[in-house]
Amino acid sequence: MRTVKRANKKQAAARAAKKVLVIVLGAAIYTFGIHNIHQRTAITEGGIIGLMLLIEHWFSISPAYITPVLDFLCYLLAFRFLGGGFIRDSIIATLAVSGWYKVWEQFPPMLPDLSAHPLAAALAGALFVGVGVGLIIRQGGSGSGDDALALTISRVTGWRLSGAYLFTDLTVLALSLSYIPFQRILFSLITVTVSSFLIDRVQGLGRGGMSRGGGRPAPAETA
Repeated sequence: MRTVKRANKKQAAARAAKKVLVIVLGAAIYTFGIHNIHQRTAITEGGIIGLMLLIEHWFSISPAYITPVLDFLCYLLAFRFLGGGFIRDSIIATLAVSGWYKVWEQFPPMLPDLSAHPLAAALAGALFVGVGVGLIIRQGGSGSGDDALALTISRVTGWRLSGAYLFTDLTVLALSLSYIPFQRILFSLITVTVSSFLIDRVQGLGRGGMSRGGGRPAPAETA
């Protein structure tokens, strides 16, 4: 009996370690894209990510400091609908996101400047955000308050997760017209549409996931 319990504890510890590693990997991927593509090309994201970039532009506050504050406000809302386990995993993700922002800020740009190629920038940025955030949500957490807000909206309204993302994205894109030309906003619309689609697909890859609202985030991997 003790042997079985010991084995179960080891398996649980291995699953927990895998969850944290995947969350950290997802945070690294998506912050890399934000720092090396979005912030350099004036092609923004929507939701909390876009709001973070807007605040950085107007007030010159580092995303490493903006992100935890905005996330905390959204997690207060999400706690009621998504539970304590979601918040716990999201805190890990938020710390990882903030930490990776600080890491990337220590280095010069690592990708070519795509400012002259906005469509390529929009698609490349969407790829980093979609895959990175999708991996985090797949583990049952969220990469930012943006994800927590979208998951809450999806839960309350019954919308698809991608639809909830688009709602928050379009709201922030409208505000971003205050500093981003309309033409660039059109490319931003491309990136938020593609990233929303990718997040929806990555978080549910290989299982039912949470493609529609009315449920909690898909449970973390167990193998």
